Amino acid sequence: MITCFIRYQIDPFRSDAFAGYAQRWGQAIPCSGADLVGHFGRYEGSATTAYGVYHVESLAAYEAYRARLREDPLGRENYAFARREHFIRKEDRAFLRLMSDPHGPLVAGEPEQ
Repeated sequence: MITCFIRYQIDPFRSDAFAGYAQRWGQAIPCSGADLVGHFGRYEGSATTAYGVYHVESLAAYEAYRARLREDPLGRENYAFARREHFIRKEDRAFLRLMSDPHGPLVAGEPEQ
């Protein structure tokens, strides 16, 4: 399993547009085959940074998911909305793997990693 972290640089005066964009992905991404964790925007701190997080089985699964998302009517509409409204200034993707598993305290006798 790999996790895709998307870091968005957004227009701080268009956070409402990003919120609508994120809501639509909440429908389209799971239907296209990725396990969506969610999209996150400012609560406190930077008004220009937001994140999207989802899991896929592999990079091959990611490519298949992206192809399905491009064909999904809601996905196409959301891509067009972002292009038209220009509220996303930049977006960077990183593909990461979980390195802290298992979570929780070590059981006596287990070697530390």
